[in-house]
Amino acid sequence: MDWTDLIDTAFEASGNSSKANQAEAVRAVEATVIDGEKPVASTAGRHPDHFRKGVLVLTTHRLLFLKDGKPPVPVPLAAVTDVTVTRTKLNGEVLLVVALTGSHRFEDVVKAEFFAEQLRASARAARNAPKAGPAAAPVEASTGEQLIGQLERLAALRASGALTEDEFTRAKQRLIG
Repeated sequence: MDWTDLIDTAFEASGNSSKANQAEAVRAVEATVIDGEKPVASTAGRHPDHFRKGVLVLTTHRLLFLKDGKPPVPVPLAAVTDVTVTRTKLNGEVLLVVALTGSHRFEDVVKAEFFAEQLRASARAARNAPKAGPAAAPVEASTGEQLIGQLERLAALRASGALTEDEFTRAKQRLIG
């Protein structure tokens, strides 16, 4: 699967048949691709701040949200600590992605549970991937420092109200093991 196929599938799911929007989305993603990044899955969903659906693109490195030709909003998979799906009468299937970078909510997500499973698996793989280069040498010393930093960011998200106590507890448990 390539980037064009992935985005075409998501646009079809969103009901947006605009070829110009699809081409712009492909260009936006291809312009931000990281070395070694590959497409994994896509779906359609709506950010709570927007009326129309956008495209959620899952890669081997990030979750991207594309909307109306704007630059993609990236969520690094290594920072994802929790992924949940709920259903509501008003907003359909709601995908909540909790990451060290913040909490992200997407509503009316097409095939949300299937996409969430792929997202969880990709996030696990990203967290467990061996780090390359000289920065990876002192793994044992930096792992504790990284964990403390991640826990501090989670606590800050909870204090700011971005995470509920339950979301904070689940994310903390995933980090600790």
